[in-house]
Amino acid sequence: MIKLTRFKSQDDDFVLNAELIETIDETPDTVITLTNGKKLIVAESMDEVVRKVMDYRRAIFRSIR
Repeated sequence: MIKLTRFKSQDDDFVLNAELIETIDETPDTVITLTNGKKLIVAESMDEVVRKVMDYRRAIFRSIR
């Protein structure tokens, strides 16, 4: 799970299951497309979202070992 902020709502944080992310685009806003087709626009940049997903996955694999 990663914590993100809804676009144009700096106080509206939410948690997203990173395993549901299919694609991330910057158009110039960051748009996350989920595996079910739903699209989310977030305040974070594409690079920030990717970093959060990588940190999340590292933490999971670290606990498996």
